[in-house]
Amino acid sequence: MEQYLYRVQPTRTEMLSEGPTEDEAAIVQAHFEYLQRLTRDGIVLMAARTLTTDSDSFGIVIFEADSVDAARSLMNGDPAVHEGVMSAELFPCRVALWSDSGPGGIA
Repeated sequence: MEQYLYRVQPTRTEMLSEGPTEDEAAIVQAHFEYLQRLTRDGIVLMAARTLTTDSDSFGIVIFEADSVDAARSLMNGDPAVHEGVMSAELFPCRVALWSDSGPGGIA
């Protein structure tokens, strides 16, 4: 298995600063549930987002896949990406360090 990272950004910045529309809220909830399922399945290693609410805001998902095609399929299967609420870019990556204590602030 190879490791990949995809970076997501809201396509409508106001979703963060002014709040999501009803449709956006439902899609973002589906996005979160998608990542929760993939984390439970051992595919997603971590997911995080910045706490900014401007055009610099982004999230990352680090995960494992058999190939770049499988990684792209997983990224494009994210409801927020598929529905156009977030744009996404895929990168091959390798986690170099990981704390045994794990990250704090997990929701």
